[in-house]
Amino acid sequence: MKKQLLSLAATTVCALLFPLTASAQATDTLSKVKASKTITMGVRDSSGALSFTLGEGKYAGYHVDICQRIIANVEKAVGQKLEVKFQPVTSQNRIPLVQNGTVDIECGSTTNNATRQKDVAFAYTTYVEEVRIAVKTNSGITSIKQLDGKNVATTTGTTSVQTLRKNERANGIDFKEVYGKDHSDSFLLLESGRAEAFVMDGQILAGNIATSKNPADFHIVGEVLSVEPIAIMVRKDDPAFKKVADDTIRELQKSGELAKIYDRWFLFPIPPKNTRVGLPASEATKAAWANLNDKPMEDYAKK
Repeated sequence: MKKQLLSLAATTVCALLFPLTASAQATDTLSKVKASKTITMGVRDSSGALSFTLGEGKYAGYHVDICQRIIANVEKAVGQKLEVKFQPVTSQNRIPLVQNGTVDIECGSTTNNATRQKDVAFAYTTYVEEVRIAVKTNSGITSIKQLDGKNVATTTGTTSVQTLRKNERANGIDFKEVYGKDHSDSFLLLESGRAEAFVMDGQILAGNIATSKNPADFHIVGEVLSVEPIAIMVRKDDPAFKKVADDTIRELQKSGELAKIYDRWFLFPIPPKNTRVGLPASEATKAAWANLNDKPMEDYAKK
């Protein structure tokens, strides 16, 4: 009887401790990638110059470039070369795939906000975005007020239409939301005439316009709807891995390399069509570089 009680007690203790151990392992990314000898980068197909596909399973962009620098330092931290895998993600599944361990580091165009910080963590902000409106050049639309009664496209799982609805200039405006599964799909809604406007991060709009069949047919108009910090996403409660990411960004900023990486993707011709996005770093982005932090967008909205 005593042995049975001891056995039961041991089993109970193991049952209580195992979930904690499993949870700890799940958030220890450095141990995970060292054991598997692989690291998985979450990438986007059409997130402007931040992250985009080159076809045939290859990806590039400002955040992809920064993530590759981070991974080089992860390799130093774990003392071995890692196989880098690309995992395409969408606005809908990017957070769950980071949480469940499918993706180790997400290198797309994710806004750092207070709600998302409950589920994931963000490296230091490397880009500050302005949400804008893209329309056809011949539409005559120049402001938010002219979206009344129109179809407005955005991408499922993003914050852009919520931002538009909350904008004080949008009071009394009634528009219909139409959704694309990713940014290229949303731009197609505008291009095909199924939407009169596409509301999204300005650089994503600029990137899609630059790579369209006829860039002159589109332009970005209206007021800035919101200012949002865009950052590389990692798992929550994993300070060692986040420190490698943050330290890498700090090194790049200190050396001036961060600005050079930015210019490479936003000011010079980029593949696959050798087009220019033509978007110099904003004052808000430069300020984020000068004062590295992982503050959510709610802090940017404070007066």
